[in-house]
Amino acid sequence: MRTFSDRLRGIHAATIVPMTPDFQIDESQLATHLASVASVPEINGLLVNGHAGENFVLTLAEKRRVVELARQHAKDCLIVSGVNHESSLEAAREAAALEQAGADGLLVFPPNSWALGHADDCVIEHHRHIRDATTVPLMLYAAPVGAGAMAYPPPLLERLVADLRFVAIKEGSWEVATYEQNLRLIHKLRPEFVVLGSGDEHLLTSYLVGSAGSQVSLACVVPELVVSLWSVAQAGDWERARAAHEKLYPLAVAIYRDAPGGRASVRLKACLKLLGRLSCASARPPQTSVTPNELRTLERALRLAGAL
Repeated sequence: MRTFSDRLRGIHAATIVPMTPDFQIDESQLATHLASVASVPEINGLLVNGHAGENFVLTLAEKRRVVELARQHAKDCLIVSGVNHESSLEAAREAAALEQAGADGLLVFPPNSWALGHADDCVIEHHRHIRDATTVPLMLYAAPVGAGAMAYPPPLLERLVADLRFVAIKEGSWEVATYEQNLRLIHKLRPEFVVLGSGDEHLLTSYLVGSAGSQVSLACVVPELVVSLWSVAQAGDWERARAAHEKLYPLAVAIYRDAPGGRASVRLKACLKLLGRLSCASARPPQTSVTPNELRTLERALRLAGAL
């Protein structure tokens, strides 16, 4: 049988959670979204309850339901669920519940409060609580270098990687030099550790430097194009890889980089609505609907990507 780490290689789509106009989860649209993305050839798995899935505004019951629906409608996919809570005790309860709901593995997000600063021992303690409450394989999350103290410096990353229950990392440093630094450090310590290059704007660079694949929300909007980039990069066809990158890059910038920040979830939903795959693009407050300017930029980027 293929191990969790084996199945984690390749492209995994980080999915969104469709909402009704009054901000309730639209289970019918969610089921359709999950099944549609999972049906794309070479999409090997789904990351649910990630940042794109608004995990910071969902209740535990809702997060459980997202995992249950993913398990039901994406049967052949590896299902990884994010775990995101400010309290280590609640994060452990959440992790145990999501494992029980059917997640194959869990991705541990750093609490948002860590952006303001934290002691390294607190980070280790948080991950220990989640580890001790679960039995499935666990993943680390490398936060963007722009996220303040939330990103793990090398000495702390070494301590986290030393825990054998953690087998992979979603490397979201979003900065090429830090990505390569972390990749080299991790593989020096544990060559078998799975490093997924997950900065949507520099997938091409991470594939060139070295990567086992990606967990990215771009793959829930243009999954075929992300799979194509990965496939030609794996084949060493860098000319075609650059061509795929040229199509993806404007869309990645429009979703993730353009100011104001923190708008990825609502912009992803707007893209899916433009593509006719979502009837309502609502995201939970405090996020507001995309502005007319955002919508024009997203539509232009989707056309450049060949999706519209």
